[in-house]
Amino acid sequence: MIYDILYVRSAFRAFQHHPPLQPTEALLSKWNAKVKADDTVYILGDLFFRAAKVEPILKALNGRKHLIVGNHDHTWMKRVVASEYFASVQTLKEVEVDGRVLTLCHYPMLSYPQARRGYMVYGHIHNNVRDDYWPLIARRSRMLNAGADVNNFEPVTFDEMVANNRAFIASHADVAKQNPLMMFCLEA
Repeated sequence: MIYDILYVRSAFRAFQHHPPLQPTEALLSKWNAKVKADDTVYILGDLFFRAAKVEPILKALNGRKHLIVGNHDHTWMKRVVASEYFASVQTLKEVEVDGRVLTLCHYPMLSYPQARRGYMVYGHIHNNVRDDYWPLIARRSRMLNAGADVNNFEPVTFDEMVANNRAFIASHADVAKQNPLMMFCLEA
């Protein structure tokens, strides 16, 4: 059985802003506690940010990893042979998980393949709710932020990601309503 775990956007970068945690050890431990060797993992970009030695970490991460390239991945990717660590490397990928079609991209897209029946799973924005795109994203139940900041800094299953996104959106509903773009969003 394939247990699909979506870990989109690395907490390796996010933990750099939360001392006194040891980012590498803490995140490797969380990752490997949930991800087994035969699990399939989709990483939606920004796996490392200004990291000097990435290969020991890549070797230590459990799972069959698929990388969806983010804006901070190009630098570290020049120093490794990606095919040694990832089953695939792409900028956009469409997958099916438990009968659900997911479009995976580092960047959130309002228009994407299978938008009527599928899900847009993205990273890039962290837990940012202050920019003008937030009310548009918050109103779309099929857009899921897989960022580490929204998902407890650990790999998550699809159902966990849905629950985490619902809780995150509910806890920031007031921010979306204060956004000037809300005047363009119709009430459900």
